[in-house]
Amino acid sequence: MDKINILWADDEIDLLKPHILFLREKGYEVHTTNNGAEALDILKTKVFDIVFLDEQMPGLSGVETLLRIKNRFPNLPVVMITKSEEESIMEDAIGSQISDYLIKPVNPNQILLSLKKNLENKKLVSEKTTFQYQQEFRNIGMEISNKMSYQEWVDVYKKLVFWEIQLQRSADESMNEILRMQKDEANQVFSRFIMRNYQDWLNGKAAEKPILSHTVVKEKLFPLLDDKGSVFLLVVDNLRYDQWKVLQPIIEEYCRVDRDDIYFSILPTTTQYARNAFFAGLLPSEIGKKYPNLWVNEDEEETKNNYESDLLGEQLRRFGKDFKHSYAKVLNLNFGRKLVETLPNLQGNKLNVIVYNFVDMLSHARTEMEIIRELADNEPAYRSLTVSWFNHSPLLEIIRYLAEKKIRVCITTDHGSIRVKDPVQILGDKNTNTNLRYKTGKALKYQKDEVFEVKNPQDLFLPRINVSSSYVFCRSNDFFAYPNNYNYYASYYRNTFQHGGISMEEIMIPFISLSPK
Repeated sequence: MDKINILWADDEIDLLKPHILFLREKGYEVHTTNNGAEALDILKTKVFDIVFLDEQMPGLSGVETLLRIKNRFPNLPVVMITKSEEESIMEDAIGSQISDYLIKPVNPNQILLSLKKNLENKKLVSEKTTFQYQQEFRNIGMEISNKMSYQEWVDVYKKLVFWEIQLQRSADESMNEILRMQKDEANQVFSRFIMRNYQDWLNGKAAEKPILSHTVVKEKLFPLLDDKGSVFLLVVDNLRYDQWKVLQPIIEEYCRVDRDDIYFSILPTTTQYARNAFFAGLLPSEIGKKYPNLWVNEDEEETKNNYESDLLGEQLRRFGKDFKHSYAKVLNLNFGRKLVETLPNLQGNKLNVIVYNFVDMLSHARTEMEIIRELADNEPAYRSLTVSWFNHSPLLEIIRYLAEKKIRVCITTDHGSIRVKDPVQILGDKNTNTNLRYKTGKALKYQKDEVFEVKNPQDLFLPRINVSSSYVFCRSNDFFAYPNNYNYYASYYRNTFQHGGISMEEIMIPFISLSPK
């Protein structure tokens, strides 16, 4: 391995010979100078990994030298060393992006610690993370192989998401591959868990069941509405739990996370079914019976989520929540910006609901647009793209404003999505829906052992368009493909983000309660 090159600039450099010898014995290459001007000249002749810079030097001061270094080499770590503890000097140095700050007299171990922190930190963190996941791998594997409750599945999924985000910082691709394999195994077992229990949850036959799409407003939101003050509910369409976790540090600059919960989306895990159930407080077939004018079936041309505001109003009335509320759906940037301007007018409402559609549009664009495919080529890139959008979105402006006004906020979604990998053949007539993760229609042909088959839609409170209609759902990371042009479509849709079926990513989704700092 190449030696690490250090440049040390100090007007009393001769007095530091013991420190320099100590570092050379540890394998570091140390170059020295006694003034800032020469330090800048030396930096032009050789690539250095880090600079130690005395704050009080005659001629060009340490802070002035620092500014010039950062102007030419913005990513070069600089450690400021000073006799002074004056706050103004420290502020100047910190404002100029120093990597560390040491007070004289320094001892060799302090120098060594600073080097490790600034140069080897990434490597040390990567190695520690890899080692910790290796220890956790066996525990997670044992949990997956056991018969787990829904809450234990929530805990396992949270662990997998944690390690997924931690290991993406690691250069150890083999460990990332092991995690992907463990997640695939977990999804296969989770799919069987849903197939065994889902119908009992809906029919009230289970001893315990998770909060589902049609009960989450009652169970999670209504208790918050009993308190004084206004609540804003932000429903970010298609927001997975891992995407929430990478947005969390940004949001925590303004808000405190009171609850980090997960609820379960109903099937199909799509906007038409899950979000309508969310706002109605009813399952799809119940909406169709109770409010036939507010439900749109698969075979109808009308947009499937035009009546969310009406369904929300009906749910509030059913539960006696007689207060002022608002509903807005953000489908583009301009409307998002206009909504920010109207926030002062909404503060008097008890409840304000904002549906934000960007993440869902991102997943569809990831399928259809080549440039987005390249930008979000894998899971870490998909999360990174979500962060980039959020940092420049009106949604962040909304959260900042609400935090400043001391207003409570909830963030949730209707379903997640999964990066699909394995095609499953299916055959249907021209009236069969186009979703890649579930199909509904008559005379569907498929291999029963490859899908979750629902012959009687009423068992899952799903609408039946025809007498012979049935539903089939993809499991884990499968997706449906027709026999015609099978290879082309299998290749085209592989590694795209889809929703509608059964996976941890689609079903286990965040409901986050925030309060202003």
